[in-house]
Amino acid sequence: MEPSVEQSPHHAYPGHWEADVVLRDGGTARIRPITTDDAERLVSFYEQVSDESKYYRFFAPYPRLSAKDVHRFTHHDYVDRVGLAVTVGGEFIATVRYDRIDATGRPASAPADEAEVAFLVQDAHQGRGVASTLLEHIAAVARERGIRRFAAEVLPANNKMIKVFRDAGYTQQRSFEDGSVHLTLDLEPTAESLAVQRAREQRAEARSVQRLLAPGSVAVIGAGRNPGGVGRTVLRNLLGAGFTGRTYAVNSALDADQDTIDGVPAHRSLGEIGEPVDLAVVAVPAERVPEAVADCGEHGVQGLVVLSAGYAEWGAEGRERQRELVRQARSYGMRIIGPNAFGIINNSEAVRLNASLAPERPASGRIGLFTQSGAIGIALLSGLYRRGAGLSTFISAGNRADISGNDFLQYWYEDPDTDVALLYLESLGNPRKFTRLARRTAAVKPVVVVKGARHSGSTPPGHAVPVSRIPDATVSALMRQAGVIRVDTVTEMVDAGLLLADQPLPAGGRVAILGNSESLGLLTYDACLAEGLRPRPPRDLTTAATPQDFRDALAEALADEGCDAVIVTAIPWVGEDGEAEQGDGEVLATALHAAAAAGPAKPVAVVHVEIGGLAEALAAATSTVAQQRPAQAQPSGPAPGRTPATPATTAPPATTAPPAITAPPATTAPPVMPAPPGDTDAAPEAAESGGARAVGRIPAYPAAERAVRALSEAVKYAQWRRQAAVPGKVPEFLDETIDEPGAAARIDAALGKDPDPRGRPLSPDEARELLACYGVAVRPTLPAPDAEAAVAAAGRLGYPVALKTTAPHLRHRADLGGVRLDLATESAVRRAYGELTELLGKPAELRPVVQAMAPRGVDTVVRATIDPAAGAVLSFGLAGAPSELLGDTAHRLVPATDRDAAELIRSIRAAPVLFGWRGSAPVDTAALEELLLRVSLLVDDHPEVVAVALEPVVVATQGLTVLGASVRLSPPPARTDLGPRRLSNY
Repeated sequence: MEPSVEQSPHHAYPGHWEADVVLRDGGTARIRPITTDDAERLVSFYEQVSDESKYYRFFAPYPRLSAKDVHRFTHHDYVDRVGLAVTVGGEFIATVRYDRIDATGRPASAPADEAEVAFLVQDAHQGRGVASTLLEHIAAVARERGIRRFAAEVLPANNKMIKVFRDAGYTQQRSFEDGSVHLTLDLEPTAESLAVQRAREQRAEARSVQRLLAPGSVAVIGAGRNPGGVGRTVLRNLLGAGFTGRTYAVNSALDADQDTIDGVPAHRSLGEIGEPVDLAVVAVPAERVPEAVADCGEHGVQGLVVLSAGYAEWGAEGRERQRELVRQARSYGMRIIGPNAFGIINNSEAVRLNASLAPERPASGRIGLFTQSGAIGIALLSGLYRRGAGLSTFISAGNRADISGNDFLQYWYEDPDTDVALLYLESLGNPRKFTRLARRTAAVKPVVVVKGARHSGSTPPGHAVPVSRIPDATVSALMRQAGVIRVDTVTEMVDAGLLLADQPLPAGGRVAILGNSESLGLLTYDACLAEGLRPRPPRDLTTAATPQDFRDALAEALADEGCDAVIVTAIPWVGEDGEAEQGDGEVLATALHAAAAAGPAKPVAVVHVEIGGLAEALAAATSTVAQQRPAQAQPSGPAPGRTPATPATTAPPATTAPPAITAPPATTAPPVMPAPPGDTDAAPEAAESGGARAVGRIPAYPAAERAVRALSEAVKYAQWRRQAAVPGKVPEFLDETIDEPGAAARIDAALGKDPDPRGRPLSPDEARELLACYGVAVRPTLPAPDAEAAVAAAGRLGYPVALKTTAPHLRHRADLGGVRLDLATESAVRRAYGELTELLGKPAELRPVVQAMAPRGVDTVVRATIDPAAGAVLSFGLAGAPSELLGDTAHRLVPATDRDAAELIRSIRAAPVLFGWRGSAPVDTAALEELLLRVSLLVDDHPEVVAVALEPVVVATQGLTVLGASVRLSPPPARTDLGPRRLSNY
């Protein structure tokens, strides 16, 4: 909302302070600065506040605002005096104001850094988290304007307001003076305040999703009078699923004598219903949607599923129509799934909601599924149905203009009905937030992602996302760092989801293979090796094996402490009459279920060929409760006296099993929002297994490679879970060798008072000085414009030296002859200089430099970049062909921990070169890890550092040497993952 001409001309209206927010109950509201045009709104708002709340605000009876009050509360300079309002439907529901004061409490201007703050919330909206959200936003505004502390006077009886300040997580002081509580809050964010903010964000966003998935009543707007059409289809699907709430049909063109459609009450508008409606499914043409949204907003609808097309997928006009749709819905406090959505499904028996175009509600299960594409959603539902998998919830969000995969990660994090989250994503609207939420969710349940539109420039229409400069392989590496299971196809996503939803996590990568086909067993064995697993020699039960033989062999494998998982391979077996049994898969499935139930909790998967009914029988779960995983795995090794059934194949040696993984508790209670603010505990310990146990579906696969790939993902995820239970840290000794103020001063000096928004590269000397502030020593170079200068430089640096060109086309290109090493004498330097200039060009073109030789070692490269989509990324690889030609580079998000640094150098394919490959001496990886941490800290502490490249970094057996460095600075890019809570812009 722009201010009128009466607004102070000295400070422009701060439009960037406007924000849509989700409140504690899941509804939305808008926060914006108060302007001179708000006088009537302010008076109307104040009239609806109770006398008690007015007394708490002004410390005296204050029935109405005077004209002077109204003028004071609507005229601000947006620096020393600021007022913010929370609006729903365009009307105020709360306000907050600060006034800058000096040490005596009198009005002041900068450089005074303290302000008095006061809140007022309408009684009808108290308890929705309005004041705590306002505090976050007014604190961010104050910090922007140079205010570091808030002071507040609160009556002792005003417990709600005291609690808002107390629970915010800021450093604070309290005292009792003159009959009131005096509070002082330090506005510098703390770890506690950030934890509080994110816990509240999770609670609010999860609640906003829950309101959509578990409505008490649903209205289908656009249900046709005649059979067919989108609206009528959704209405039929709602009824067919047995929705437990109230259902209504709305059609403005109903005949005067028509009061039902498909047996449900039908009305011309929501206002005619006369009862609250929680969820509206909108299935009318795009040009009629605004009318429907207004009708919903005016009658208290909590959320919308917009199936209508004709929005951002139709070009510029559609994008503007989509922005207006979101703006309109949020103004009424409603959230949207869509537009162009396929719909939502909730399989909870307490709800049984199918507000989608899917004709059948899928079976109940433990998988939550989110997709941005309706077509992919249909394919996934069909594939899961064929495999006998069950879903807890399904969402196809279409253009995901409002609610996105991030919101559903917030919901699934604590949803007791969901054990695995599957997401098909075509874009990431807020990648940093996605990574943070995915890491938190993956710590308690698997998150499996397929990323469509992976190549640059192929973002689907209607998905407004930041443009990323990093390759897809980097995105994949960063997802895996966050614990996300990234797969390439929807088939792989279903394969992994089936195993993770119904089988316990493996304690390691040791796999037993058994079955009645030697060839299928060997294929499985090879696939295990290709995926980095450690298979035992396949056990051939022969084609004469009966279901009982399978049961006994599976029970024996599960009992083997040297086995972490079992893959059963099966082909039709030969019956007593010599004929191959084709259709009795149920008998085999029963045998396998019995063995799995009686044995230790280890994952079991089946690879089968043409056994009728086997997959369906295996998919018939004996239990739909959350899987319980062992709280502690026992040390394991080869069982005494065991000999493999197929001795011709040698298996890798068994190793001690790592600790087992804990899982969320099994429960069927309704979702419970998070515990107290700031609580970030992971899932509770799972119950220990013992004796016979309930077993879920055993996943069946038509190919060995698919089963092994799914198991491999489970093994890697389980390992990540074990490591995430004890997070890494940044070694404290680094802080003692870092000059952060000195680095900040150099950065400010380099950028200047009016920095170029495009940024600027630092000179070699500037880069060397900045890196030195963080303990990164770059070996100096001296220019050599002629042979005499080269000799003089060598004398200053000390022999032996290196002579190399720094021209861009020859930099780091020893293969082109631009580098001469180990020059030990003046004559050697002169000779090398002459060869360079004769072979490659004039000195002015080559820009030769002289540098002292470094100890021999392995050439590596360390980089850090700021990507607008992913954030700060730390990268490592071997210099030259491995990283440049083969793309053998590893990546981690900044800030990196000691564990991240160790994993970074070990995760490239060429890592053996660093650890003594082919008899060479191992290099000093500890020094390399420290260097990575120092670069990570530099980029994390100073967002102006948008790119760092150290190349080459020669890592010797003791220590390392940085031979080249480049740094680029730029004004700090906007951060979407910090600051007060807000919804994405429309």
